[in-house]
Amino acid sequence: MAKAVFSQRQPALPQAARRWSQHQPPWKRPLMRFSLCFVLGFLLGFSPFFHLDGIRPVDPSSFDSGAPFPFRRNTDSSGGDADHQGSRRIPSIPGKSAHRSHPTYNRAFQALYLTRLGQTLRLVRPPLLWIVVEMEKGSAETAELLRTTGVMYRHLVAANNLSDIKDRGVHQRNTALEHIERHHLDGIVYFADDDNIYTIELFEHIREIRRFGTWPVAMLSQSKNKVILEGPVCNGSQVIGWHTNEKSKRLRRFHVDMSGFAFNSTILWDSKRWHRPTAERIRQLDTVKEGFQETTFIEQLVEDESQMEGIPRGCSLIMNWHLHLEAKDLFYPRGWRPLKNLEVVVPIT
Repeated sequence: MAKAVFSQRQPALPQAARRWSQHQPPWKRPLMRFSLCFVLGFLLGFSPFFHLDGIRPVDPSSFDSGAPFPFRRNTDSSGGDADHQGSRRIPSIPGKSAHRSHPTYNRAFQALYLTRLGQTLRLVRPPLLWIVVEMEKGSAETAELLRTTGVMYRHLVAANNLSDIKDRGVHQRNTALEHIERHHLDGIVYFADDDNIYTIELFEHIREIRRFGTWPVAMLSQSKNKVILEGPVCNGSQVIGWHTNEKSKRLRRFHVDMSGFAFNSTILWDSKRWHRPTAERIRQLDTVKEGFQETTFIEQLVEDESQMEGIPRGCSLIMNWHLHLEAKDLFYPRGWRPLKNLEVVVPIT
């Protein structure tokens, strides 16, 4: 079979264009193309027509808790990231992350406590996520302070009606739990009060928790003349008993302070992994008696002491102090600092 090859005829250039191209250096045309591509890429770099990893800028004044935080997510059986919300997959961060959550509210010592706590968390080895929850609306002072700490944080608001709330802290901690559950944040959850004092060793031991960990907390008595110890009695890492000194709390199942335990966040959203009998949401209860919030919440996480880990071994180290040193009924100006000098009027007698 005969084959015919037809060459494509190039269109003839005008005579003036041919003379101009013959006198040009051979390197000039590639240089012009390179310059054109460089200018085009430079201009496109200033056009925000896409977002990396589905992360979009958030208006700090809105304090919206709907956008997921770019943190470690759960993995499916094949080893890949399982994202059920359709966004791009986010790689896991090596090492067990710590999700530290605490409620805060407007009072005279709020700035002092948040600053002290922020400086402590700044010394903690990452990854660590600081979840701060306020009631009704987020304050500009809290937002500004969090931005200056240098700690990865999430500022949330518990949108509840204060007139129907018995315990403000319960609803704030539940807001943090809902945020962790909704975005499947994988790590260790630790509730902490901003007026407590913590050692760096505490956060390092928290990373070793597999399911539920607890430790003793030292606190001052109401008379401020002696120290009370509350928490587990341990044989190695096994919990064999409890310290308790308050008669009103001896009916509790677990004698633990709210800042004396931490747990694996996957318990909140992966009931099959932990063989939970029901898939009911784990939340703190506002209907129980004062002092029983801790034990009713822990009963949703573990069945008994055999599923607990005492840290450190022997539970012989105090890593958390709960001090009640704040004076009551303190008066202070609106906000954390006066914007102008206070005018004092002294009547002349």
